[in-house]
Amino acid sequence: MIKGLGQLFFIGLEGPQLQKHEEDFIVNNDIGGVVLFSRNVEDPKQIFELTSKLQSLTKKQSSQLPMLIGIDMEGGRVHRLKPPFTKWPALKHLGEVDSTSISFRFAQSMGKELHSVGINLNFAPCIDVLTNTKNEVIGDRSISSDPELVSKHSSALVRGYIKSEVLPCAKHFPGHGHTTLDSHEELPVSEKSLEDLKAVDLAPFQKAIRARIDLLMTCHILYKNIDPKYPATLSKIFIQDLLKTEYRYRNLVITDDLDMKALRSNFSKEDIPVLALDAGCDMLLYCNEPESHKVGFESVTKALSSKSLDNEAVKAKIESVKSFKQKKLATISTPSFEDSVNIIGHPEHLRLAKAISKGEIPEDLMLT
Repeated sequence: MIKGLGQLFFIGLEGPQLQKHEEDFIVNNDIGGVVLFSRNVEDPKQIFELTSKLQSLTKKQSSQLPMLIGIDMEGGRVHRLKPPFTKWPALKHLGEVDSTSISFRFAQSMGKELHSVGINLNFAPCIDVLTNTKNEVIGDRSISSDPELVSKHSSALVRGYIKSEVLPCAKHFPGHGHTTLDSHEELPVSEKSLEDLKAVDLAPFQKAIRARIDLLMTCHILYKNIDPKYPATLSKIFIQDLLKTEYRYRNLVITDDLDMKALRSNFSKEDIPVLALDAGCDMLLYCNEPESHKVGFESVTKALSSKSLDNEAVKAKIESVKSFKQKKLATISTPSFEDSVNIIGHPEHLRLAKAISKGEIPEDLMLT
């Protein structure tokens, strides 16, 4: 097995407390990241203790690098943290307010609350352009149907998260705003051409790249006129040729959840992680099924042993993740729980969230 392979894996946990078998898997396999969901979060104290425990495990790992601890906190429907954390509105409201300074403050304020309990990565912002009004999967998670509007606010959101010491991860590359099917349940198929995507859906991703986005998340959509065989997550055309070569993106690419039925109904559980890495993805995300990441880890290990997966390419990915952590996480301060009490649900955060929801922004909040 290649040393440090686990750094390419992002895994979910069963509940609010770390189980012994989870701890052993994380340590023994040098796992690089953990994603938190509603089942894992109860209150600020519990979250802080869980993230602290996860970071303490890294001292026992072979890489001994900080753990990436991520969460889905977009605002609106996608909102894992309950009060006393600030309840943030959906991104649609930011598009309606149309102030980049407000979008920056939105991300910075949300990020401060995440950082205060030890979360260092947010799987946000969602920068899909909503070109299909029947698309309930994205819906109000999108800033707008106007690619220029989405682009300028995506840059502001990225900068806001970075300022708060939380790493942003823009999604869902190359665009999820025009589909009607939910990739959690089935594989969406798009008839868009590459020219169509470049004209609309890809514009915000280019802007986010220029804003130095740290991570991009792929989507499980089959663009049959561009790659008739593989969904974007598994497609060399999208990841290698377009994103990394044409757009010269140099940071990390992470998959959306590899257990979604869009993939699982069309590819074997064993083949999916191998295809994703071969396509150019750098990190593999497993969210909800407790044993899936173990199957994925074993499958990738076997593919490396049989040379069906390029060993040198995977080693390069491991080095990229390690270098990324050394560069990015080393500059993030370590929070104390005493400080978090004064940050979570801060009156100014509550005021900002309420103003955005109502679409009535006081002049003092509009100031940069």
